Amino acid sequence: MRRKLIAALIITASLASPAGAFVSREGQVVVSDGPDTFTVPFRGRSAATDFWCAAGRFSSDRLRLPANQVIYRTSEPPRGSGQGISFSLRPEDQASRTGVAVFGGRASGGGMSVGSAVALCDHRSFNMRGR
Repeated sequence: MRRKLIAALIITASLASPAGAFVSREGQVVVSDGPDTFTVPFRGRSAATDFWCAAGRFSSDRLRLPANQVIYRTSEPPRGSGQGISFSLRPEDQASRTGVAVFGGRASGGGMSVGSAVALCDHRSFNMRGR
């Protein structure tokens, strides 16, 4: 039953997404803006970790980047109401910070590794089960 629900959500998100957009396993949409830039558009109530999760999945699954590759948030936090978050693979484009609290690690301006971003997906799934 759960698999059918997840499949239905992904199909629904795909139909409501721009052509060629990537849809993460969690249902977040990612739109490529160029060869090394992409945007996660606003799709309802979302925390910064949801956007980073989608950026991580896109970077890993679509772009096939290694876990230690750094991706950079380019839109300066905080995200405005109804706005998405833009990302880049170029460090010179990075915002001043990620918009995500980092505990026990060293903050790297607006960048985060693909592996760290994907790890936020596990946290998101945990939060969804706890509701």
